[in-house]
Amino acid sequence: MTTDITKIFGSKVFNEDCMREGLASDTYRELQKTIQEGKPLNPKIANAVAHAMKEWALSQGATHYTHWFQPMTGVTAEKHDGFINPIEGGKVRLTFSGKELIKGEPDASSFPNGGLRATFEARGYTAWDPTSYAFIKDNILCIPTAFCSYTGHALDKKTPLLRSMEAINTQALRILKLFGNEEVTSVKTTVGPEQEYFLVDKEYYSKRKDLIYTGRTLFGAPCPKGQEMEDHYFGTIKSRVQAFMKDLNEQLWELGVSAKTEHNEVAPAQHELAPVFSTTNIATDHNQLTMELIQRIAKKHDMVALLHEKPFEGINGSGKHNNWSISTNTGKNLLEPGDTPYENAQFLLFLAAIIKAVDEHQDLLRLSVASAGNDHRLGANEAPPAIISVFLGDELNAVLEAIINETPYDGAEHKLMKIGASVLPKLPLDTTDRNRTSPFAFTGNKFEFRMPGSNSSISGCNFVINTVVADELRQFADALEGTLDFEATLHDLIKNTLKHHKRIIFNGNGYDDSWIEEAEKRGLLNLHTTPDALPYFIHEENIELFERMHVLDREEMMSRYEITMEEYTKIINIEALTMINMAKKEILPAATKYAKQLSETILSQKSVCEDIDTTYESQTLKEVSKQIQEGYRACQALEEKAECLHRIEDFEKAAFFVRDEILSAMDGLRKPCDLLENLVDEALWPFPTYGKLLFGIL
Repeated sequence: MTTDITKIFGSKVFNEDCMREGLASDTYRELQKTIQEGKPLNPKIANAVAHAMKEWALSQGATHYTHWFQPMTGVTAEKHDGFINPIEGGKVRLTFSGKELIKGEPDASSFPNGGLRATFEARGYTAWDPTSYAFIKDNILCIPTAFCSYTGHALDKKTPLLRSMEAINTQALRILKLFGNEEVTSVKTTVGPEQEYFLVDKEYYSKRKDLIYTGRTLFGAPCPKGQEMEDHYFGTIKSRVQAFMKDLNEQLWELGVSAKTEHNEVAPAQHELAPVFSTTNIATDHNQLTMELIQRIAKKHDMVALLHEKPFEGINGSGKHNNWSISTNTGKNLLEPGDTPYENAQFLLFLAAIIKAVDEHQDLLRLSVASAGNDHRLGANEAPPAIISVFLGDELNAVLEAIINETPYDGAEHKLMKIGASVLPKLPLDTTDRNRTSPFAFTGNKFEFRMPGSNSSISGCNFVINTVVADELRQFADALEGTLDFEATLHDLIKNTLKHHKRIIFNGNGYDDSWIEEAEKRGLLNLHTTPDALPYFIHEENIELFERMHVLDREEMMSRYEITMEEYTKIINIEALTMINMAKKEILPAATKYAKQLSETILSQKSVCEDIDTTYESQTLKEVSKQIQEGYRACQALEEKAECLHRIEDFEKAAFFVRDEILSAMDGLRKPCDLLENLVDEALWPFPTYGKLLFGIL
């Protein structure tokens, strides 16, 4: 049966059609001002909106509502409240007030807060984000909200994102007014996040403690075939996976998520889903829904979706390419060169601001994607390196060089590139080959930030990008407002900005070792691990930046630093304890059992004939016994390190101990155990191998 996409799309969303139908015309117009222009919601219309939303939800079969929010755990949270209210006569009435719509009060005691509040202080508030449509999920009316403490501090990932969007809106409007764009009333950043994930058979998943507890394989020898043949990439999608994708698409479409592109990725069992661009906070909400539904629907098809950045050693991990751009409410993409000199100059000014922002704030961009899982992926010949750089492509780079050096551009138009006087050559989308190794690549009318990990919320990297670009636009507007010679000042501003920050531009191979040396010569940061990167968040200049742009205050930044450092430690601690458990209870007993079989075989053969050749059995027994002892000693060493970690109370010292001691001890345990996997009889091996996990879905 063919699905009528146009009918089901957004059918579970309280969208503009539902608002127009359920609200009085003046109420609808007031609400649209809030949604489209970010105006504060008029409290007088809240009850009318709540009533219309409730009636629509009831018609969809909803019985409860929830303020759907995104705490610092990285996943979404919800508390369900019924519409029912008791009345006299033992009956109930279905109600939903404007007050209940605008604000909720979930128990906040067990959410990460980084010292913003005491454990016994349970009060937290959720505040409706009217710019993101409410939707029905599992017969629950879900109302997207921000989450803050009793004192007003942000306890979630959405609040700083919304603040950063307001910051870039304010500063971008200042710039646009200087170019005479009086008709523009709002500027929004837009994002299209490409979501990568693995699918494995549920039966095999359920037999691996490491996948269950940590989301990645902590042991596993390479199988005879990995991704060498590259035959999986864009290959024919298996029927079982296609059925899952069809189910996923339909449920996403019902929720208004514009899932558009699906394909096999380069690694076996790896896939990708990409939506159409949408406003950043909506794209963030949609991506959270996408990750949730990918995992939920996979189970319906007897599969499990792995969103970890590096589920398999030696196999490409999963990222989430964050395609970021800036657009006006009049439909203009500010990262597209126009047809007139002033449009070109405007484009170049925004481009210069972004280049300067990336160069000056490499630390913030790197730490915005820092996590224990992503540390395994970045720089591993499958993802961008941990060094931040900007890729522009040959043609645009040549234009900028001509501006910097005030020399003729040797391209479509051989002339001096005088800002405000010359027209840029027409730059079609993707004017040069795509650079997969670049962390921050210009791809025609957007920048593709390729560093985020597959299971992370995109709010983190986007509120950082928005904030640092907004601050550069602020500085540019300060320099241009009131100048007596706008064109000359503009020309010098763009030229000098590009000249002083060209070190961040790199169009070469980011995987090449020579780039590491070159980046060091340029003075670029190379922050290998999460503990290397996160301390930059609380450097004084960064605290001042976020406070200046009203995105995060000092206390909120300190709390986020503590939360993310502790999260890093907790994740790796769980991995270490899981490895110890698997080694002691599964791997070493299985190997010992195999060693016993080999011993009995040798004795049995020798009892029949003393001269019989038992070289294979003897040598194998010798090697198995050697690796058993190596594994046992490594397991003991890891246990000792884990016990030391538990005695460290300071969260910073704990994170660095994990980086320097625990991870190396984990590697020490994995090596002999993976060698044993290649030696022990497969019938005795206690859990499914890489071969079954990667190629088990037929």
